[in-house]
Amino acid sequence: MVALMIETMLSDLGCVVVDVAGTVSRGLALVGDDGLRLDGAILDVNLGGEKVYPIAQALSDRHVPFIFSTGYGIDGITPQFAHVPALAKPYECWALEEMLISTLVPGAPGAG
Repeated sequence: MVALMIETMLSDLGCVVVDVAGTVSRGLALVGDDGLRLDGAILDVNLGGEKVYPIAQALSDRHVPFIFSTGYGIDGITPQFAHVPALAKPYECWALEEMLISTLVPGAPGAG
């Protein structure tokens, strides 16, 4: 249900959602698909009881920007990825929009 809500928010913001991965293995398959153009990703820290960090590493290796979405709080993110922007759930569409702009748009205020 949360994934559907985020997908709707992204569509409302004009984003094209290429897929929703409900498991780490599915996420790794998507990131490993060289034919799939990924401009960015939103990663829930916990997917079905598995931590999403292998996907985060694969995205980093591919130089695809991403943000974390977490219900555990920002402090729940492993130190290896502490530099990655994160949204604490629940969040509003405007917060997602601001985070995406600052993460994905070069030169935007707050862009890294």
